Amino acid sequence: MKDSIPSVHLLAPREAAKLLSVSPRTLWKWTFEAEPALPHIRLGRLVRYRPADLETWISRQRQGGSQ
Repeated sequence: MKDSIPSVHLLAPREAAKLLSVSPRTLWKWTFEAEPALPHIRLGRLVRYRPADLETWISRQRQGGSQ
């Protein structure tokens, strides 16, 4: 039986920006200039995002109110 790579859905930058309701430029800043940086995966020159990583990052950005 051959080993198979589990199916992982990766988002292109435009898809991730749309999901987060921000411009691709803002996504780029969050990825490469913000602290903490937006989690991403580099595949050669390509940058991709895992939806689960985006959800985790969003939840860590929460401020104020009841936690």
